[in-house]
Formats: sequence, structure tokens, C-alpha cells
Amino acid sequence: MYKSFAEKLSEPDLIDLGDGVFVLRFEVMKVTSVYAAVKDLLDRGVIHPGQTLVDSSSGIYGHALALVCRALGLKAHVFASVAVDAAIRTQLKYLGATYTQVPSSGDDGLQHDQETRVRLVHAYMAEHPDAYWMQQYHDDVHYVGYRSVAETVLKELGGSDLTVVGGVGTGASTSAMSHYLRAATDDVRIVGIQPFGSRSFGSEAIPLDGFIIAGIGSGIRFDNIDHRAYDYIHWLNFDVAAAGCRHLLQHTGVFAGLSSGAGWQVARHLRGLAPQGGPIVFMAADPGHRYVERVFPPDGPVEQDPQYTPHLITDLADMTGPWSAMHWARRSYSVQDGLPPYEPAVRPEPALSVR
Repeated sequence: MYKSFAEKLSEPDLIDLGDGVFVLRFEVMKVTSVYAAVKDLLDRGVIHPGQTLVDSSSGIYGHALALVCRALGLKAHVFASVAVDAAIRTQLKYLGATYTQVPSSGDDGLQHDQETRVRLVHAYMAEHPDAYWMQQYHDDVHYVGYRSVAETVLKELGGSDLTVVGGVGTGASTSAMSHYLRAATDDVRIVGIQPFGSRSFGSEAIPLDGFIIAGIGSGIRFDNIDHRAYDYIHWLNFDVAAAGCRHLLQHTGVFAGLSSGAGWQVARHLRGLAPQGGPIVFMAADPGHRYVERVFPPDGPVEQDPQYTPHLITDLADMTGPWSAMHWARRSYSVQDGLPPYEPAVRPEPALSVR
């Protein structure tokens, strides 16, 4: 029996979709990282019951933080992007969280939105020194929840010739999976997914295509991404990810969001390259309800799969839409910007070392 709804949501379902492709299907993926991170911080005395936890979010992290704080006796305040819709705002309210939604900049820009939200967090912390900034973009305590997920994958699928596909995000998913899987075996390929316009792997010069794939890209430097974890990086635009969502639902019954559709596209492509290869697992972060109007229009015929394929590149300067892919080869990468992470007066020791 689970002790709370948050605990239940922290555990994904591993589902066999056939042809050696599997999905780690999360209801709210960020609950996995937030639940374990908050419990770890409480256990180490870094935070205390009743304290207010603060962070920036494009949607599911804020929901996860509110849910976990409700379960563990803390308060939450979220600086929410324009992508946070009425459904999430309603849940924040009833879970007892407060939030500040950043108004649209008018251009859907990842960088402007994330920089604005983080600057607001800085200002909030200056006015509320008793609050604690969770720093989902910087603190690798968010890795901890993926230890059990990695253990499940290894138990069910083994560690031989394994490929894991998922959004890069803050690193607290695919980077974390790499950390724990490779502690057991190095026979694991990690394939990261990025939207165009993201700074994390050098696509910031490529214009966004009118819709942010929330949660997997970055407008600022994220310090808990381990760039050396990734064997391949795929950059996909909205149209490719949306087509993947529709194909995933039509052919497997899995109703999931844009990052999941992107993961399905990459997983299918990889399976086609090596039909007899080892298991491919892609991570599905959330269901598709947020995307119905833009991705799953209810009226009209079912849209057929355009059968996109990636443009293979060897240099970031050659990147182009709608889909580019590169053998990253576990190399390091430096992302520079003018917004350093917040440093509290006494910074706790990290829960683990991933560098």
C-alpha cells in the first residue's frame, strides 16, 4: 500500500510495446525526482516541515512540487511559465500551493521565459530568506529518485545492449538514468532529445517553430546536466513530435505529451536501424491532455504518419529542422550565460557526486 498519491506517482510503468521497444510511462515524471529529493533533504535536515519550497516550472515540476509538499507537510510557491495551463493552476490551488505566472513575452522564447522566472526566484529569496529554492535546474539531488527506476529497467530488461531515449530537460531524467545504469554496466546508450532553440546542446540559434516542447529544453545554463552522459542527441521540432504523439496513440494506445511523441519517433528510428538489436526504452513524461487542441484535434480524419527521418550532422553549425541527429560521443560541452545559480549563505553538501 502506498502512503500517499505522490508516492504512487513517483513510480513509472514499464510497458512492452513490441519489437523490443519499451516505454517508461510516467503520470507526472517530475514527481519521481521531487519526491525523492524532498525526502532526502528532510532526512539530512537541510529543510524542515512547514518550510516553503520555491522553484520555477513550465508545468509538471510545479505540479510535482505542490503534490509532494502537500504529502510531506511543506509549502510550495511556483514561478510558472506561460505554458502552465488552467488544469495545472487548478491543481496548484487545491494542493495549497501559491504561484506567480510570468506573462508572455510575445515570442514563445525559451530563454526569455526561463531567465525571467529565475530572476523572480532570486528576488523572492531575497525577501523570504526562510524559504528554500529547490533549484531543479542546478541541484543533482534530483537524480536520487531515478535510482529505483534504473534498478527496475535492469531487473526487467538486463543491462546488455540497452538504449534509453528521453528528453534532456534539466538532466534529472536521462542524465540520472545514465548515472545509475552505468554504475551497473557500461553497455548502455543514452540518447537525449532537445527542441530547437535550446541552449543545452547548442541549438539556440535555430528559431523555435511556434510552440515550445515544454520541459526538455533550456533557455539558460542547467548545471545538473551531465553532457558526457549522452551518446547521441536528437533535435526535433513540434511537427515531428506531434506526429509521434498521434502515431504512438494510434498504434499502441499510449496517450502522451510532446516529449513522449519525440521519444517514440527516435525509438522507432533506432529500431529500424537495428531490428535485431537490444531493448530500447523511451521515457514518456506525462499524458497528452495538455496538448489535445494542438496535437490531437478531435474533428476530421486521423492524420497519417509523415514518416520523418533525421538529418545526420557532424557539426552543430549544420543543424537544421525538422529533425537533426548527432553522434555526441559522451563529450563535454560548456553552456555560457550571464545568469549564475543562486547560492544560499550555507550551501548543503550534494546528495551524490555525478561529475
